[in-house]
Amino acid sequence: MNHESVKLVILGSTGSIGVNTLDVVARFPDRFEVLALAAGRNVDLLSQQVRQFTPRKAAVLSEIEADQLKKKIDPGLKTEIVYGAEGYRDIATLLDADCVVSAMVGAAGLRPTWAAVRAGKRVALANKETLVMAGELIMTEVQRSGSEILPVDSEHSAIFQVLCGQKVDSVRRLIITASGGPFRNLDAESLSRVTAAEALNHPKWDMGAKISIDSATLMNKGLEAIEARWLFGLDWDRIAIHIHPQAIVHSLVEFVDGSVLAQLGMPDMRVPIAYALSYPDRLPLDIPGLNLINSDPLTFHQPDMEKFPCLALALEAGRQGGTAPAALNAANEIAVQAFLDGRLSFPGIAKTVRSTLDRLSYEPLRDLDAVFTADEKARAAARDIIGGN
Repeated sequence: MNHESVKLVILGSTGSIGVNTLDVVARFPDRFEVLALAAGRNVDLLSQQVRQFTPRKAAVLSEIEADQLKKKIDPGLKTEIVYGAEGYRDIATLLDADCVVSAMVGAAGLRPTWAAVRAGKRVALANKETLVMAGELIMTEVQRSGSEILPVDSEHSAIFQVLCGQKVDSVRRLIITASGGPFRNLDAESLSRVTAAEALNHPKWDMGAKISIDSATLMNKGLEAIEARWLFGLDWDRIAIHIHPQAIVHSLVEFVDGSVLAQLGMPDMRVPIAYALSYPDRLPLDIPGLNLINSDPLTFHQPDMEKFPCLALALEAGRQGGTAPAALNAANEIAVQAFLDGRLSFPGIAKTVRSTLDRLSYEPLRDLDAVFTADEKARAAARDIIGGN
């Protein structure tokens, strides 16, 4: 079957999701064309990607990185280099782009993703902060602009796949699975002594530093629950989280008749990425298949909210709504970086987020300005709390 080439913009091309996305693209050169790439400061890797995929445009964080990139690529490639917020927005709204892959890490991904949604683009969404911080605004804009959001996170992709052809009214609850991270079997005393290197060593997934720490604290699952609430339009009483150490069942959907459907597969991010890029088609990926005969037994249990308070904090902020999730996300980003820098203990991440949330007041989401005001206040509060320890 012949397919017209899908024209892609990749926001966050040098991160884990971006690298895996380009791996999928390289496997199917007749299916995809890279129009533009965006990164932050990783000019070395971006220059390699530009040489390989020859995009029309490339965006970086600032003029400094733009000058560095120009020196590293052959001017004969004719790739236009842009930078900063304007540069990111420029490539996110390219007129002939069919799909924008939103894979920037953290709050930085919100503005360019918002621009892509407003432009009516199909968005392959890996940047969960977009819906955590501004889910209500984003989904309203999706309806207005005719945009479409396809989830890239393995859990949300699993739910999306299960719900294809199903009526949302027939859903009793979504069950988001979590591997539990590297510390699920440690006691509280042991958790107080864990190092950043240990936290970065995820047992199942190969991810970037920020997401790996969020997985270790289970903050990631709380953020995913907030994302799912907006992505699938279900209230909080219909969203559950189960610890599933084998990371084979990527999520489940329970229906009103008691049936439970799940999506299973080996833990490889190229699977949900490829599905989002090629939807509604599936691509023949040359990766190991799932062998249930030889796999470990599949087990599930409730998350321990006392041992992993970041999860409880995220669910609390999600239920509160308004600007609370934006403040939660901002405080967590500051706390995670402090932990990675050796300025905060592992339990200190949750303590910092809790103290930050207790300092602030919250309001309904009126617009993006309200979101970023809450973000800035939470970052300032978290820095003050960490500095005072």
